[in-house]
Amino acid sequence: MKNLQQFLCSKLQNVQLLTVVLLLSFNTYAQLTPTKTTALGTHTIWGTIDGVAVEGMVQGPSAEVTPLQIACVFEYTEGDIFNSPPALPAALNGMVHLDDALKGLITEIRKSGKFTGHAFETLLITPPNGTLGSKTLLLIGLGDRNTFKPELMATIGSIATREALKLGVDSFAFASDLKDAGIDSPTALVAEYVVKGSFDAYRAETWLKGKKLSVSKPLKKITLLAGPAFYTVAGDGIKKAIATFNN
Repeated sequence: MKNLQQFLCSKLQNVQLLTVVLLLSFNTYAQLTPTKTTALGTHTIWGTIDGVAVEGMVQGPSAEVTPLQIACVFEYTEGDIFNSPPALPAALNGMVHLDDALKGLITEIRKSGKFTGHAFETLLITPPNGTLGSKTLLLIGLGDRNTFKPELMATIGSIATREALKLGVDSFAFASDLKDAGIDSPTALVAEYVVKGSFDAYRAETWLKGKKLSVSKPLKKITLLAGPAFYTVAGDGIKKAIATFNN
């Protein structure tokens, strides 16, 4: 009888442990894929800052039609964007779509070390005609995924805007790709930091132009891309940033 009780207790503990593991896995996946979704192609001008429209768009970085598409990647780990979870499933993963459209180029250059993804590293790619919706693609490194903090995105936003101004485009689209890489980031806060960093850089450039120390062309629009499940939340962060500049 004692041996039977010990056996049953052991089985019960195993069942409880399995339940905990399943719950943790489900909760992690649920955090990355909220249930409320917005239709692909939905877009809103959330407001303007210094005459520049700030748009939210439900679209992947491979399909967005824009002069310049900006995408972000962490330092490479084997299969990182393809591991679901924690990365978003392939059907919802913009970085996977971007990689597929370029026939595995992004995985190749990351895996080979040609582009390491170190924080603030940049790489400009001119995609073959018909592969992407954008004329050019700029990758920006995010560094070590294990030390990521949302505040980093302010500097990333600044880099994005400065590079866009150097290229002379009048608009660009930005995809953070954090959830594509499996980082459970606070969507609204990330969007807020990206907008703040972008317009800190833009206002610095405007100041230089006032001193006749810059000949950059003005921007007309910045578009922040979001997945169907994160569009509304990202919009909240964008609107908060806009209010900060316009108050």
